[in-house]
Amino acid sequence: MDKTEILDFSGKTVIVTGGTRGLGRVISESFLGAGANVVTCARNAPEKPVFSELNDKEAVFFETDVRNPDQVESLISEVVQKFGRIDVLVNNAGGAPSVKSSDASPRFNEKVVSLNLLASMHCSQSVFPVMTAQEDNGVIINISSVSGSRPNPAGMAYGAAKAGLDNLSKTLAHEWSPKIRVLTLAVGLIETDESSDFYGGDEKRLKLANHLAMKRLGKPEEIADMCMVLASPLARWMTGTTVEVHGGGESPFYLKEISDTSTEENS
Repeated sequence: MDKTEILDFSGKTVIVTGGTRGLGRVISESFLGAGANVVTCARNAPEKPVFSELNDKEAVFFETDVRNPDQVESLISEVVQKFGRIDVLVNNAGGAPSVKSSDASPRFNEKVVSLNLLASMHCSQSVFPVMTAQEDNGVIINISSVSGSRPNPAGMAYGAAKAGLDNLSKTLAHEWSPKIRVLTLAVGLIETDESSDFYGGDEKRLKLANHLAMKRLGKPEEIADMCMVLASPLARWMTGTTVEVHGGGESPFYLKEISDTSTEENS
């Protein structure tokens, strides 16, 4: 196997849901840069071309609410009609504002679970017949979060949905492999355009970073790089697993408490 050609996606078709902003945009840019035909979708069309100033190619955009199965089916049909195949699906659309668990309304919970879990189900089911029928089959990558494997105060629906996404990948991998590989990418604390909304200003983000083994927040490019590796033949024996990209994760808080207590006793 020629490793120099492994991350060349020329002639491949890649769908990135929620691919016009934040992490999704960077994932789309990375696959575009690797030669892929990239399709993005979101509920609302961007006001101007998203990628043309950074790449020679522009991703194809379809206005699609991925929570709506009928719209998803229409999206997949149009992609196949245009490109003839779908090689990679990145289920990236997701997110939720922070709300205390006691205050979250049933409607709010339904919307969060629909976007962060059911949408990935709809998209995965829709690409199944396409990927299984084509010679090189395909790869599905579900973008999850470390919030799915730890307590997630003020985000119960989001954390529960991301935990469900992990199980979804394992289940589909056993049903659909070896024709379709299905993987979960659990993302940690990363810097995006919306970082300040979640993590606060520079000082707060620096404090957060100091809790990570790598002592810095991640960059969207580092998540996109892993998407490309997982979608490539380098990961050809990987399916049904969750890959954590989180800078080593957060140090247990009790260690700092023990250290502070010890320092006080010795002073």
